[in-house]
Amino acid sequence: MKKRAIGHNGPLVSEIGLGCMGMSWLYGNADRSESIATIHAALEEGITLFDTGDFYGDGHNELLLREAFQGIQRENAFISVKFDGKLHSHGKGHRESDNHPHTVKNFLEDTLLRLGVEYIDLYQPGTACIDPNIPIEETVGAIADMVKKGYVRYIGLSEVGVDTIRRAHTVHPISWLQMEYSLFNRSIESIILPTLRELGISLSAYGVLSRGLLSGTWSKDRVLGLDDKRSNGPRFANENIEKNLALVEALREIAEEKQATIAQIAVAWVLSKGEDVIPLVGARKQSQLQDSLGAVDMNLSSNDLLRIEEAVPPELVAGEYFPVPRQKWFV
Repeated sequence: MKKRAIGHNGPLVSEIGLGCMGMSWLYGNADRSESIATIHAALEEGITLFDTGDFYGDGHNELLLREAFQGIQRENAFISVKFDGKLHSHGKGHRESDNHPHTVKNFLEDTLLRLGVEYIDLYQPGTACIDPNIPIEETVGAIADMVKKGYVRYIGLSEVGVDTIRRAHTVHPISWLQMEYSLFNRSIESIILPTLRELGISLSAYGVLSRGLLSGTWSKDRVLGLDDKRSNGPRFANENIEKNLALVEALREIAEEKQATIAQIAVAWVLSKGEDVIPLVGARKQSQLQDSLGAVDMNLSSNDLLRIEEAVPPELVAGEYFPVPRQKWFV
């Protein structure tokens, strides 16, 4: 698999990463054996980037990765971790948030223990950890101290706006910003993406299949379980799902012409947006992973890209994913 650099002259990672969140959180129960088999399949396919978070199942996801990485050379896995400012212990709940910079070391120590590693390749505060009453400079400064001590290699940010990005970048080089980016959500193109390119910061793009809507296999009759958070998302609501699936069907003709799946078209489109864009695929099954990885062999012409974007006008996508519009978080 081809590689892409994280940040300006930063480390090389696989051009597609594996987002592991769904194996432990948000989308209902996942099969543990299948999750581990999917991680192993990713490694065999040349994926080196694995994205997790300490709050994905209250530490479950980190423990899952530890098990999956047994016997794997550490340098073959670039591990990115989000923390949310809470102390997690899988199966035992967690304490209230404490976002003060001096606690960053505690969260990091717990993550290192759960993963069974000596350092984290990229560490970043999650959205819930960004406290407007605590300057981002202090939080990034605390992570930078961990970089100096060798416990963290690179620093990232997640779901923040241009002011926070610029302020954080003055304290320590930010290697990537993690944001949702897909044919169904292109809001970062106007201001955030140009700012990243000005500063030499990569984009870690999650949600590239819009939580499954762009997989090409979603049905309007699909019933989501009570433990599947998508059931609360306006984008999946009855009044919006048919509109959104109509856009997906508009992509099917293009996919069939390219002898590809809709998921491959969606991932390939994100890959085409620049060498500084690194999509994460949130596969929970080996079959889902293999489908998405077919995107790396696609060659989309400028006319193909134009047709794809015309098939899915951003203004026709119905409903946000989050009940509260995500843009309200941006500072």
